[in-house]
Amino acid sequence: MNYDAIVIGGGPAGLSAAVQLKKRNKSVLVLCTEMADSALAKAARVENYLGFPEIDGKTLLARFMSHADALGVVYKKGRVLQILPQNDSFWVGVGSDMEQSNAIVLTTGVQHGDKIPGERTLLGAGVSYCATCDGMLYRGKDVVVVGESAEAPAEANFLLELGCKVTYIARVRPAQLHERIAFVAGTRKQLRILGETHVTGLQVAETLLPCAGVFLLTAAIAPTDLIAGLTLQDGLVLIDRDMQTSVPGVFAAGDCTEPLHQVAKAVGDGLAAGQKAAEYLDRKAHHA
Repeated sequence: MNYDAIVIGGGPAGLSAAVQLKKRNKSVLVLCTEMADSALAKAARVENYLGFPEIDGKTLLARFMSHADALGVVYKKGRVLQILPQNDSFWVGVGSDMEQSNAIVLTTGVQHGDKIPGERTLLGAGVSYCATCDGMLYRGKDVVVVGESAEAPAEANFLLELGCKVTYIARVRPAQLHERIAFVAGTRKQLRILGETHVTGLQVAETLLPCAGVFLLTAAIAPTDLIAGLTLQDGLVLIDRDMQTSVPGVFAAGDCTEPLHQVAKAVGDGLAAGQKAAEYLDRKAHHA
């Protein structure tokens, strides 16, 4: 299906944008990971959202989702890997699937952490962001999973089922991880990916893990890694007064554009981005 708009991110800004698009009779797909990955869902108490004093973040996010559900917003769970402009539309890779739309709204939130040494140079040569996409390439081989999302243990278990020998890296061992998967405690700052033309191992502090593949399973990929030509300013996605980025047809809202990380601000920005994306779609339809 070719959607009018795809919203990347299911937090306050993304759901607000989706609601505005649906209110303007646009078909919308929201691509998101598990609720457990949302910064808002992890908030024990939200004290500054007007009309909802001292509500917990998980409840507030559930109310946002219920509002979007009532309007018929469609969701798809998965990690977005790339956005490919093609003529007047966009192809979005989510896991091993592709989705198409005429406009994009980026609401990917805050991207924590710098690139791991070796990540950028060895991407596609042993470094992957998706186990279900690339796992078959490593059947029978040693791989390391760096788990930084709620879905990461399931993806590591999938690699084990494929026949990979899996080692999992995280601060603590997840309860969902298969007992046959080895675990090494570590943080992103302790990691270094080794290899010149292809991955040969992962250094975790003083521990060397020889491997053929490293799967970096974060909740979301940085916007500039998703689509070429996206301009940043001070590490944030640069937008104009119409919430449009440097890529025509791509809008952005929320924490990926804004240093003031507040739910109310994200909801307002999402509203504006949804409205401006709908106006953009109307102009395209008028000139078609």
